[in-house]
Amino acid sequence: MNRNRLPAWVNRWIDSLADAPISVLGKIAARRLGRPAPLGSVPATEFADAPMRVLIAPVNYAGQGKAWARALEKMDPGISARNMAMEVPGGFAFDADLLVPVGTYHNDADWQQRQFEAAASATHVLIEAEEPPFGRFMGRSVAAQAAALSARGLSVAYLAHGTDARLPSRHIDGNPLSYYADEAVYLPRAEQLAARNIAFVTDSGRPVFVSTPDLLVDLPHATWCPVVVDLDRWAAPNRAARPSAAPLRVVHAPSVAAYKGTAMIMPTIERLEAEGLIEFRLIQGVPSAEMPAVFAGADVLLDQFRAGSYGVAACEAMAAGCLAIGQVSAQVRSAVQEASGLELPILEATPDSLEQVLRGLAALSDLSAQATRSIDFVRTVHDGRMSAQALREHWLAAPDAHFDDRKDPVGAPSR
Repeated sequence: MNRNRLPAWVNRWIDSLADAPISVLGKIAARRLGRPAPLGSVPATEFADAPMRVLIAPVNYAGQGKAWARALEKMDPGISARNMAMEVPGGFAFDADLLVPVGTYHNDADWQQRQFEAAASATHVLIEAEEPPFGRFMGRSVAAQAAALSARGLSVAYLAHGTDARLPSRHIDGNPLSYYADEAVYLPRAEQLAARNIAFVTDSGRPVFVSTPDLLVDLPHATWCPVVVDLDRWAAPNRAARPSAAPLRVVHAPSVAAYKGTAMIMPTIERLEAEGLIEFRLIQGVPSAEMPAVFAGADVLLDQFRAGSYGVAACEAMAAGCLAIGQVSAQVRSAVQEASGLELPILEATPDSLEQVLRGLAALSDLSAQATRSIDFVRTVHDGRMSAQALREHWLAAPDAHFDDRKDPVGAPSR
């Protein structure tokens, strides 16, 4: 549904419904999300017996909640970290420690209460994307749920994932290619929600993290917690080199074409493909299990050309030795270098300069040096170590961190 084509009063009604989840109409709308699973059939989170217990919930975008949980446990044997995520309708949910059916998450008061009590047995809760960890519990208020956890003695922090805290007006001002300028985006609601979320986490006084460095523009007091990729899964040690004079093998995998700038780059792609300079594959509807082989068989991933940043897909491709090309802002490149000491190896290109960049790569007989640089970057920045360290330094080991008196986790200050 393109909301830009709806009458203004319809858009106002849709927004008011979303902003009043405990109203009569809000409750009716929630029922349309599905009936709960049979009573008691969906478990609550369980932690291992550890002095520090961390819950990450409730969205797990791109499987990152679970990846950060595993990174924390790998860093410190004194941590039991779990993630919980609402199941995405349509079967697109990523694997999680606890995957909850959408009807249960929204409409099962029994599960919501049990999950809250389970979370209250933790020491720390990281709330993702400003979404309520316990569904419609306490009027679906993130603030109320966080306050209830704090009242139980837990330490709460927030993590912004992307559009939830990326202010469209600021993004447009700083990026002439911004996808927020696309007619497919309903700008008023996106602006309202991002502004609201930015104000909420800023005013909370709690630690705030961002999964991509471009969000530091909107949340300058936050800490970058890099996305994590499974290096073993994406490694391609037997990658076949491109034969001499063969076309450059290029792939593009747009999750949302408008956001990635697909339409803006296709004329160049079609022209170079017709010339025989590149061999192109548009990746759509390919199961996640098959993507490592896709990247292992490609020389280049065309990432995104309207966001000014990079995310999980670029990291997965680079981990496979595939060169990534995209439009990345100077702010993001500077933030990455400041945090890691490394230059971001993504090759810079706009839709206008993409042809020149591809022609330059196609003229090279050996891309192994650039591939090695990409692999080394992901191994250093996106294998989970920097992410776990960011969470520990700026939250878990902070002065107000809470954990059991049985023993201090490794690296945590003594009390």
